[in-house]
Amino acid sequence: MSTVVFEKDGAVGVVTMSKPPHNLIEDTFLGDLLDCYKKAVDQGCRSILLRSAMRHFCAGADTAGFTGGRRRRDQAGLDALLGALENVPVPTIAAVHGGALGGGFELALTCDMIVAADTAFFGQAEASLGLIPLLGGTQRLVQRAGPARAKEIAMFGRRHNPVALERWGVINLVTAEAELPTVSMSWARQLAAGPTVAFKGIKNLANLSARQGIAGADAQQTEMNNMMWASADQKRGLEAFAKSGPGSALFEGN
Repeated sequence: MSTVVFEKDGAVGVVTMSKPPHNLIEDTFLGDLLDCYKKAVDQGCRSILLRSAMRHFCAGADTAGFTGGRRRRDQAGLDALLGALENVPVPTIAAVHGGALGGGFELALTCDMIVAADTAFFGQAEASLGLIPLLGGTQRLVQRAGPARAKEIAMFGRRHNPVALERWGVINLVTAEAELPTVSMSWARQLAAGPTVAFKGIKNLANLSARQGIAGADAQQTEMNNMMWASADQKRGLEAFAKSGPGSALFEGN
């Protein structure tokens, strides 16, 4: 039985982590997660909502489940997997309740946006074990909150409430726990109704800028522009603007 479940809800790909008791991460789990992302893209989903069916979003790594036990991981393989999750060509949203700890926090950080319940909590406790975050969490926190906050979160290993992380720019939105499913799905549906090709270009340029600086993104700007100008949604957007003003276009994702 898969530890991650994919369902299509309209144009939204809903990916639900369902590994009792706390979605602990190991090789099979990560493979199932990537498979579900691929299914979402292959079936024409225009956004992905990542959520949990367990008590927590994800409580970190199941070290016993990693290939090789406590030996060093194949970092190149991990980097490729994380890149595939992060660079999926549609917007991704993590809906976080309960704990997002260690690798669970890092999984949320691979998503474009994070919506969190007001009762959720986040933390990187790896340093207390003499480890560093293995799934790119430190550098992704630097992208969102800057190096000083990233060092604070990783070195002290404390649990952080979502309100503070929203203020630091790590989380996009905090909502009441009871409203998390509705609010996160609303965001996913709004993104799924948008110009998918343009969103892909925005995502690519933002990710390039975070990794390679403005010069790295500028080097791809023309390619992203050409992709956008070739899309049918670009024509729909301009035609709708000319006829009835901004915000009136109905995009079809192509």
